[in-house]
Amino acid sequence: MRAKQIFNLFLPVIIAGVALLTGCENDLKDIQKISAAEVNKPIEKYTDVDVIYSDSAKVKAHMTAPLMINYKVKNPYTEMPKGVKVIFYDNNLQESSTIKAEQGIYREKEKLIELHKNVVGTNAKGDTFSSEELIWDQTTKQIHSNQAVHVKLADGSITDGTSFISDENFNHWTMEQGKGIIHVNSQDIGQ
Repeated sequence: MRAKQIFNLFLPVIIAGVALLTGCENDLKDIQKISAAEVNKPIEKYTDVDVIYSDSAKVKAHMTAPLMINYKVKNPYTEMPKGVKVIFYDNNLQESSTIKAEQGIYREKEKLIELHKNVVGTNAKGDTFSSEELIWDQTTKQIHSNQAVHVKLADGSITDGTSFISDENFNHWTMEQGKGIIHVNSQDIGQ
């Protein structure tokens, strides 16, 4: 009978210990969820951003955005959710092209700026390039897209296609599956 009394005394302690351990496990899972959510929160927010990109002390581009949010996660990135504009300059500091978009994401490690929603690029000749996505690769100094791209040249010619790639100035570009209306000067036909 004595063993039964001892067991009855320790039974509440054993039940409390099991409950405590089970409770701690759930709390640990909750803590991990909260911690994961905190990691994905923005670290820094900036308004009225104005950034100059230079190479060898020469201005290459000028970027502005009303809002910029930095995320310091495993692969850090910066989001520009309220729009972005980038102006590119030639070696004489003359404006050579521009890109505007409703959203932008800068991928720090890859040195890519992804431009999304109503993206419009223009070159010094007045040619316009429109898409839902253009990606500026700062390493290769190229702009590309796998989305549909609409090109309207200054002479009124129109081309639509996919898999677009160009230099930063939109001067030398190619696309796949292109179709459109090309204006030809009748004086150039006979030559």
